[in-house]
Amino acid sequence: MATDIVAQLADSLAKTGVEDGELSYKGQGRKLDDAQSVEEIVKEIQDFEGLQALRLEGNTVGVDAAQAIAKALETKSEFKRCYWSDMFTGRLRSEIPPALNSLGDALMLAGARLTVLDLSDNAFGPDGVRGIEKLLKSTACYTLQELCLNNCGMGVGGGKILATSLMDCHTKSSAEGAPLSLKVFVAGRNRLENDGAIALAQAFQVIGTLEEVHMPQNGINHPGVTALAEAMQHNAGLRILNLNDNTFTEKGAIAMAQALKHLRSIQVINFGDCLVRPAGAKAIAETVSEGLPILRELNLSYGEITEEAALAVAKAVKDKDQLVKLDLNGNCLGEDGVKALKDLIEDMKIGDLLGSLSDDDGDPEDEDEDDEDDEEEDDEEEEVDEEELEEEEEEEEEEEEYSGSKFSTPESTPRPPDVSSFLSFPSPDKLLKLGPKRALLIEQQVDVADATKTAEAFLKIASVYREDNNDVKNAVLDSIDALLKKAFTTPSFQGYSFVSSLLILLGLIKSEDKIKPVLVVPGHLQALEHVVRQDYFPKESVAVLEAFMSR
Repeated sequence: MATDIVAQLADSLAKTGVEDGELSYKGQGRKLDDAQSVEEIVKEIQDFEGLQALRLEGNTVGVDAAQAIAKALETKSEFKRCYWSDMFTGRLRSEIPPALNSLGDALMLAGARLTVLDLSDNAFGPDGVRGIEKLLKSTACYTLQELCLNNCGMGVGGGKILATSLMDCHTKSSAEGAPLSLKVFVAGRNRLENDGAIALAQAFQVIGTLEEVHMPQNGINHPGVTALAEAMQHNAGLRILNLNDNTFTEKGAIAMAQALKHLRSIQVINFGDCLVRPAGAKAIAETVSEGLPILRELNLSYGEITEEAALAVAKAVKDKDQLVKLDLNGNCLGEDGVKALKDLIEDMKIGDLLGSLSDDDGDPEDEDEDDEDDEEEDDEEEEVDEEELEEEEEEEEEEEEYSGSKFSTPESTPRPPDVSSFLSFPSPDKLLKLGPKRALLIEQQVDVADATKTAEAFLKIASVYREDNNDVKNAVLDSIDALLKKAFTTPSFQGYSFVSSLLILLGLIKSEDKIKPVLVVPGHLQALEHVVRQDYFPKESVAVLEAFMSR
């Protein structure tokens, strides 16, 4: 019966899995070197009436192939969405700018009005940003709503070019009476550092319409963080702010706490691994207690926060009715502090919101508090100076790498991503790099008491499934099994809600909450076929699927 249900689901998804007007070659691993290699793609583009989106993720595109595809796009005036992440793997760096220029020129010639431009995971460096500079300044981007450049190695130079392009676009579009209204900006793991962040902050302040900003792992210190904080105040509709793994210190954290007072729409704050320290954590706690009425997630993990500051944060979230997650792991609470925090959380009856504290670093070093207070600022400046010196050296090395290396994929591999990074931007490589304990790590990260979050996590994991890669395949299935076993054995978990959320996210039924369906990929079907065969998956949930499909 399970196989029949999956077959019926596949038929339904075949009709709904691709967004209207979308042509997808996602994840097909094609090596597209020349015009001949893209003849099929070109013909399908030419024959597609009303083409609005093209997915080229997970293929590798050379200059001649890009020019042929671009030629086919020149007549597509209704085109809106470019999903072009991870499409230059193994290419010469010199190939990328002309390829991007060709595609951009075609969109401008077609009179396209873009809403989504995703070029993440292309590692093209500053030269790649130059390849889209003209496009970003053109009428084609006056309507841009989502700009995703995650893990592109832009560096400080690329960040400055990007910022200038966005401000130029805003100025020109404003002159025509319809200012650029960018909503989502994603640029994690780009080594933007302070100067790049400050340049982008100026652009963000001018734009003023951002709803999501994701800039983790960019080597930004308190000067850049302070500039971003000032810019965020001018984006009153901001819902998600992810600056994970940058170095705030007290100065940056206090500046960001002040900025958050102006952001009543904020739902997710991710300042994990940002060294906010006790003073910064207390400032953020004060802001949270005084406002942020719809806050859902607060991550202050790995920030050298002590017991007193952690307790202040916990007290601040007491009356946040919509909060679903509080992460204070990896701080400096000590054994007594961990117990005190857990006791407080239990007394406030929000024990299910607190994440694991298994990585607590223990009590801070025993130092005279008065001496520490006197020396704190000097220590901070010394630390920042040392970090900036190290980063300058790294930047020099990075520039040498970009000038000396031929290929778009850097020889040096970034540090392994954490679970949060994987779930934010799933990829097979990130899943494998989580290591042999990946299933346990994912199981610990996801709040299985929330059926919707569990369904979302299931689909994100399943999206990276590869039938032709046993390592990835097994990693996906093991992770899904661990997650759903925990979910279905949790007394408070509602299996029917999970199935309902799954169907909504797959676009098969509508939601009153206007939840946006995901792009359905083969991995979703493969994973679903696997789980309905497992003992942990309740028969009544299979029956719900069957009832829905038989209507």
